[in-house]
Amino acid sequence: MATKSPFLSEPKTVSIVGCPFRGGQARAGVDEGPIYLVKAGLVEQIEELGWKVKFDGHHLFEDIEQELAPTRNEDVLGKVKNPKLVSRVCEAVAKTVGDHARKGELPLTLGGDHSLAMGTVSGVFSAYPDACLIWCDAHADINTVESTGSGNLHGMPVSFLLGIGQKLPMFEWLKPVLKPEKIVYIGLRDVDKAEKKILKDNGIKAFSMHEVDKYGIGKVVEMALDHVNPKRTLPIHLSFDVDALDPSVAPSTGTPVRGGLSFREGHYICEAICETGLLVGLDIMEVNPALPNMDDKMSVRQTVAIGCSLTRASLGETLL
Repeated sequence: MATKSPFLSEPKTVSIVGCPFRGGQARAGVDEGPIYLVKAGLVEQIEELGWKVKFDGHHLFEDIEQELAPTRNEDVLGKVKNPKLVSRVCEAVAKTVGDHARKGELPLTLGGDHSLAMGTVSGVFSAYPDACLIWCDAHADINTVESTGSGNLHGMPVSFLLGIGQKLPMFEWLKPVLKPEKIVYIGLRDVDKAEKKILKDNGIKAFSMHEVDKYGIGKVVEMALDHVNPKRTLPIHLSFDVDALDPSVAPSTGTPVRGGLSFREGHYICEAICETGLLVGLDIMEVNPALPNMDDKMSVRQTVAIGCSLTRASLGETLL
């Protein structure tokens, strides 16, 4: 069981928000990620760590999909793809996550693509406005409406949460809950030129794989926490994209980049954040059971198992 929390209610409860959603990117299969994670026994695994678990099925967003279906092909604004769909889904996620957080429960959001973080972070920060965000990812996901090359919203959630770049009318609900000094990245290694400028211009702290190699993961996590949570008193939201891990460790994901975190480095991040006793929100994102292909069942099993074990490490599982 994790360290006693100053924020969570007793008995400590994880509320799983399953989000089978892929509207923030083009590759099929990532919407199956949460279903595979739960089928792998994640609920029971969390319960074995001493948590109470609430899970009443996945949020399928069928009502939103049906409502927008007649105009789905027109859901483009400039380069940005599916903005209405992503906005509506993330708004629903924000409400659900925020409701759980305000009850003193720990929302665990299973994605699904990383555009969902617009909802998860908004929800957690609505309950904990002074929270900080640790973003583990190969990518910075901080492109703006102006800088995006692909138009895929899973590469843009951080800019929306910070309120930088052009505002889209359908995202009027989304407030800039995040301050540049309250986010830190770990694991970056595939950052667009425009994103590098955004990070620099906004003074955002990022530890790339270069720093992980140079200092070791223990020191990097310590420096990351020193930056966003120096007194270790603030709530922490951890948003973990499995592509932060090396593709040899987590192959079933949509945008793999070699040279990533090892199995142990990824788990150490989760263990160290758990040890603080300050975790109030957790995202496990971008597990895609359709990749690298439907026949590669070993890669899928391996990546799903990693998604489960990262979750357990964040919730108190230790090696001894």
